[in-house]
Amino acid sequence: MKVKTILVSQPEPKMENSPYLRLIEKEKVKVDFRPFIHVEGVNAKNVRQQKIDLNNFTAIILTSRNSVDHFFRIAEEMRFKVPDTMKYFCQSEAVAYYLQKYVVYRKRKIYVGKRLFSDLTPMFKKYKGEKFLLPSSDVLKPTVPKMLDELGLDWKRGIFYKTVVSDLSDLRDVYYDVLVFFSPSGIESLLKNFPDFEQNDTRIAVFGNSTVKAATDAGLRIDIKAPTPETPSMTMALQKYISDVNK
Repeated sequence: MKVKTILVSQPEPKMENSPYLRLIEKEKVKVDFRPFIHVEGVNAKNVRQQKIDLNNFTAIILTSRNSVDHFFRIAEEMRFKVPDTMKYFCQSEAVAYYLQKYVVYRKRKIYVGKRLFSDLTPMFKKYKGEKFLLPSSDVLKPTVPKMLDELGLDWKRGIFYKTVVSDLSDLRDVYYDVLVFFSPSGIESLLKNFPDFEQNDTRIAVFGNSTVKAATDAGLRIDIKAPTPETPSMTMALQKYISDVNK
């Protein structure tokens, strides 16, 4: 069956040269974007209940833009003036760049990984004496605390925001040829919003092993998978599939 419509369970990319635009132009398909999950901040009282005092930390571990936003939001709510001596360990360049929204970059001690959390290992080893705070969502990859514990760091996790299922009730009678998922939370949202969902001819595209597992556990048929050696990105996987079935 040919593919004409795709729903991506994420916000629309803001880049002008988004690979989805190339996909739309090349394959003449309609692509809509809709976040199946969203993030909600917890309040300062909730953070205090986690026995977190921001004065006790000398370094912050930032894994995403959300962690940046919510750390500084909580600091403001707690009337905590973040000292200039604070060290920032950012998982990627994108996170470090986003940090400039809140701090004067060249005047701060910022350490940046390439992309994966494990890329920060040499920097953590170098600054083992710091007291680390990890502001995170209620959903956290188990590899993160495991690695921090194995390195013997003095660290504490704070849940500063939560991943929440979005209301998709307006999509109940809308049909798409392909649904695209990037996280187990996206699959969870689909099933919570539409407990009677029947896949039938709908193709499911998934990114990453944890999303593959969530889709399989939910009894969904996976038609498109990324990353693979041949198709390292989701748009490449979609392009290959569509060019095959739309012949």
